[in-house]
Amino acid sequence: MKTQRTRPQHIQGVHRRELLKAGLTAGVALSTWPLHHPPALWGAEAGPPKRGGILHVRGWEPVHFDPHLTLDFKMHCTLSFVYSRLVRHQVGPEVQAGTFMVEPDLAERWESPDDTTYIFHLRQGVRWQNKPPVNGRELVAEDVKFTFDRFLSEQANPNRYMLDAVDRVEVVDRYTVQFLLKEPYVWLVNALAYPWSMWIIAREVVEQYGDLKQPETAIGTGPFLLERYEPNVKTVFRRNPDYFRTGQPYVDGVEWLVISDESTGLAMYRTGQIDCGPDWIWSVRQQDVDALKQSHPHLVYQDVLNNVTGVIYMRTDLPPFNDVRVRRAISMAIDRQGIIDGLGTRGAPTPAVARGLVEWSLPIDQLGTGATYYQHNPQEARRLLAEAGYPKGFQTPLHYTGGYGRDLIDAVQLAQQYLKDVGIEVALQLQEYGAYVATTFSGKFEGMGMGPFGIAWEPDLVLYGSHAPEQRRNIGHVNDPTLTAMLKEQRRTKDVEARKQRIFAIQRYMAEQQYYVYTNSGIITPTWQPYVKNYAPNLTFDYGGRAAALWLDR
Repeated sequence: MKTQRTRPQHIQGVHRRELLKAGLTAGVALSTWPLHHPPALWGAEAGPPKRGGILHVRGWEPVHFDPHLTLDFKMHCTLSFVYSRLVRHQVGPEVQAGTFMVEPDLAERWESPDDTTYIFHLRQGVRWQNKPPVNGRELVAEDVKFTFDRFLSEQANPNRYMLDAVDRVEVVDRYTVQFLLKEPYVWLVNALAYPWSMWIIAREVVEQYGDLKQPETAIGTGPFLLERYEPNVKTVFRRNPDYFRTGQPYVDGVEWLVISDESTGLAMYRTGQIDCGPDWIWSVRQQDVDALKQSHPHLVYQDVLNNVTGVIYMRTDLPPFNDVRVRRAISMAIDRQGIIDGLGTRGAPTPAVARGLVEWSLPIDQLGTGATYYQHNPQEARRLLAEAGYPKGFQTPLHYTGGYGRDLIDAVQLAQQYLKDVGIEVALQLQEYGAYVATTFSGKFEGMGMGPFGIAWEPDLVLYGSHAPEQRRNIGHVNDPTLTAMLKEQRRTKDVEARKQRIFAIQRYMAEQQYYVYTNSGIITPTWQPYVKNYAPNLTFDYGGRAAALWLDR
């Protein structure tokens, strides 16, 4: 019987600096990028914890509050303040960004007696937040079973594919629950750590409200209680006095502010109205970094390599995109470095697994013959289109949203021009973010789409879900039996090195097929006020966990 605690399957003690030095993209060493690092571990001199104060940060407006009914990252970020998971990614100042160390959360330990059984032993004495209808009762194994029974049975759950290897969840006793698998799935513990639909929910709340879409249903065992929700303005959280992590949270509350205008967010950060950067992972846009450093050198800055890829996706089940020559032509039409330069950002071309997950992501120049299709070559793109029967190109819609910020809008316009240069006339279809998530990002579209895609906390999340047939995240409608077999085989491979080689082979095959045209992974610069202590960024949706671990020393 093998007991597992905090050791992750995908990080073998490699220091982040070594990971960055190991990564090459298109022959360019990632370590040559001008990455900014604090002079020392920023939590080392934090001193003893200090209680009190309100953390003011940029947040988002959720589409609703039901974790099993949407892919919306804005909602899951919001829910991270309220809920807990069985296991989670480590938070705190010792975290090296880009590493996703799995540690206990509601489960204090777990074990795997065989390849298809995982047993989780719960912490005893964990209390639900003291709100009706749960009223602070103890969390037990039945709650875990109810959560994952709903997760697996809810037909509208777009993340159900994450646990499709699970046959059933059984209660062993009051504080023990086991997952029985249909087949070996080596990533199960990693998947249960995702801050994305894996929140443990209460039966009474679902029974009373029917679903969890209303803010009143956000009742969990997490570090904060949802005190007030003001649509399109803010969500206010207050400290959960019964949180099971001793002493946490240290702040009295969090104001999660909806700031739709990026310039307004930056101005609020400059003037101290918010405590952390106004962009994704509490960062600032790359275009604003240098000016902010000059005017506010006292702020803390940390560069991290993104674990999200930019992608052009298409309906590969329909012409003309069911022809590999067309997909390759689209890839060769895109000037990836031109997009980076045009946006004024830092980054490099990326394969299917984002470059931020360096241990698992292949450099472009190691993609074999597939590396050819990452080269900007309009002449060859036009030749491929002609060979596929489109000598004059074709017309197609391209769907996108402004919900990810203006950089995406600019990138879409650049891509439109590159495609036009090879004869592909793109009609841009701008969508409101909620509509985009419900339709295009769920595979309900015609033609093409473009946006960030494939957040990588480990490689299976971005590979299996977006390429295996009948998966809700397979928005490109890919159906390739050879690829499906490769994806399933890596899920069964226990030896880490052998699994890594299989994942490298998958990336090479994907580069040849170009079912998704991956563009770039970039640099993100999280930044925070110097009085924010015991904090380090990590590229997950768990803002609540990070907020609970920090304190304010004004």
